[in-house]
Amino acid sequence: MSYDEPLRLPAAAIPDDCRDWTAGRAAGWSAVLPPRWTFLRVRRSIAGAVTTLALCAGAWAAMLGGLWPFVAAGFAVYVLWVLARPELVWAGAPALLLGLAVQAPSMPWGVTAVGALVVVASWAAVAVRLRARGAQLEQALEAAGDGTAQVPDADATVRRGRFLLPLGLVVLGVGLLTGATAGLWGTADDQRGSWVMAFYLAGLGMTALVSAWLGRHRAVALRRAPAPVLRVLVRDDAQGTTEVYAADDLAAVRPLFTVELTSYDGESEEDDDDEDEDGEPDSADADAEELERLLDAVDDDLPGPVREAVLFGAPFDGAEVVVLSADEDPDQPPLTEWSAGPVRPLSPSAGARRVAREKAREQQNRQLEEQARESVVDRVPTPVRRWRAGWLDWVAAALLVQWGVWLTWAGFTEADLPSWKLGLAAALGLYGAVRVPVKLAWRITADRSGLWVTGLRGPRHVPWDDFRSVRRRSFELKLRWRDDGWSVAAPRWAWFERRRGLVHPYDALAAELSAMRKDPALRPTGESTAPERGRPLWPLAVVLALLWAAVLVVWG
Repeated sequence: MSYDEPLRLPAAAIPDDCRDWTAGRAAGWSAVLPPRWTFLRVRRSIAGAVTTLALCAGAWAAMLGGLWPFVAAGFAVYVLWVLARPELVWAGAPALLLGLAVQAPSMPWGVTAVGALVVVASWAAVAVRLRARGAQLEQALEAAGDGTAQVPDADATVRRGRFLLPLGLVVLGVGLLTGATAGLWGTADDQRGSWVMAFYLAGLGMTALVSAWLGRHRAVALRRAPAPVLRVLVRDDAQGTTEVYAADDLAAVRPLFTVELTSYDGESEEDDDDEDEDGEPDSADADAEELERLLDAVDDDLPGPVREAVLFGAPFDGAEVVVLSADEDPDQPPLTEWSAGPVRPLSPSAGARRVAREKAREQQNRQLEEQARESVVDRVPTPVRRWRAGWLDWVAAALLVQWGVWLTWAGFTEADLPSWKLGLAAALGLYGAVRVPVKLAWRITADRSGLWVTGLRGPRHVPWDDFRSVRRRSFELKLRWRDDGWSVAAPRWAWFERRRGLVHPYDALAAELSAMRKDPALRPTGESTAPERGRPLWPLAVVLALLWAAVLVVWG
C-alpha cells in the first residue's frame, strides 16, 4: 500500500542537526548486512520447532544411546542460541565441543563427528553475523553525522526485561525441581529423560535471564548520553510490528528493518496514587478503551499509515532504539516508543518479499470482502444466518485424536505405569475431551440482536455493538468481542488454495461476518430460536472424558 504524504512530526519535535536517513545513505547500511545463511532473520515458530526437534533427538540419544543428559539438553539450548540469541554462542559452542570431546570414547565416532561439525559450522556462521554488526554500526553513525540528542523520557523507569526476568526465574526453578526429583521417575531411561528435561529447562531459564539483562543493559546505555538521531519513516504492519523506512521512501516499498515497540505513558506509580487520593476518576476505563483501540488496529489486518519519525540510537542487528513518531491521531502529541525487542534488519530482497506479501494479503482480503458483500446483497434476506463445523473441522478433530493416541501409545505402553504417567495420560485425555467437541460441533448463529457462539456451557450471546473483529490467522478462525474472544483451528494449504483458486471456509465466514459488522443493513432481520443457536457441548465432553477414564482404569 502506498501513501501520498506521510503523517508529519511537528518541527519542534525534530532535534537539531538531525539528518534524513535517505535511501542512498541506507544502501551502505544494507550492503554490510550478513548473508542469509547466518540465520539473520528466523521466525519464532521455526526457531521453536527446530529447538524442539533438537531436544527430542537429544533425549532419544540420551535414553537409548547413552549420551550424557547435559550434552543432549545443551545441544538443544545451543540451537536456540544460534537462531535467536547469537551473543551466547561464544560461550555455548566451546562448552558443547568440550562435552562431545570428553564423551567421544564412549560414543560412535560418527555421532561425535556430526555433532562437532554442526557446532563448528554454526559457530562460524554466527561469527560472521556478529562481525557484521560492527560494520552496520559504523554505517549508521556515518549517516547520523554529528546529530545527537537525549532520548525522550530519559528519566523514566526502565521497563525492558520486566517480563523475561521473572519468567527466567520460574523456568529455572522448574528445571531445578525436575533435577531434584529425577531419582523418583520410574525406570533408568525415565530418569535420564528427566535429567535431559531438567538441564534443558535450566538452560531456557538462563537464556531468559541473560536476554533480560542484555535488553535492560542496552536500554540503560541508550539513556545515559545523547544518542545518534536519524529522521526516518515508520509504519505498523498488520501484526503490529513497526517497519522502518528511509526518509525519502514515501511509498513504503523497501523496509530497512523491523522492531517491536512499546509506548510509555509518562506517568509514574506515585502519580497514579496521588490522583486516587485526590479523588480523581480511575484510569482503568481509559486504559481498557486504549487497549480495545490497539486490538482493533491489529485486527484490521491492514498496515497503518506511514508516519514521520526520529530514530534515537544507531540501528544494527540486535540494537535497542527509541522512536519518536507522529501519532495517527493528528490531535495527539508525538508518540514515544521504546524497543521491546531487538532490531531485526531486512535485506533488500527480504524487504521486497515482505512488501509483496503484504500487498497480496491486502488484495486477497479486499476481494474476499467484496465477494462476501455481493453475496449478502444478492441473497434473499433471511431472518437467521448460521455457520457450522465442516469436513475440514472434522479432519482437524481426527488429527487431534490421532496425535493423542500416538503420543499415548509411544510413551505409556509399559506394563506397570508409574503414577505420574497415569496423571499425564489423564490430563492429555481431558484436554482432548474438551477440544474435540468444539471442533466437531461448533456453530455461529447471526440474527438481529447479534451473534450466538456455541461453547461447552451453551451458546454465548455477543451483541453487534460488542462484536469487534473476525479474522482467519494461519490455521485459526478468531472472533473477538468486548473483553473476550473465541477461536477454532482447521488445516489449511495456502499454496494449493492459490493454485486452484479456492477459498478456505474460514476466509469466507470471516469476510461475510465482517461485512455484516460494518454494514447493519446486511445483518439478518429475525430472532433465532434455541435449536438454531445450538446446544451445550459439555455432555459430549463428559462422555469422552468418561470413556478415556475407563480406558485408563482397564489399562492401569
